[in-house]
Amino acid sequence: MDVLMNWDPLQYGEDAYETERVDIIQAVHELEDIMPLAKKIQAIIEFSFEEIVPLQKCVNIANELLLIKNSDSSCSI
Repeated sequence: MDVLMNWDPLQYGEDAYETERVDIIQAVHELEDIMPLAKKIQAIIEFSFEEIVPLQKCVNIANELLLIKNSDSSCSI
């Protein structure tokens, strides 16, 4: 959650994404590959804000979240 708390892809302020963070964490638990997770994150943000986050930003955060998920301290998400 700490990683997502510091992620502000649309520059709306970190407090703007509370609902989206929950959806993204759910997606992290469901998906194992970076690209499907990145596209899901992009879709979650687009659905809520009607703006598209560049896919590369989503790939970067998806990679970071999956690294945390798959590390020994998996409850850090």
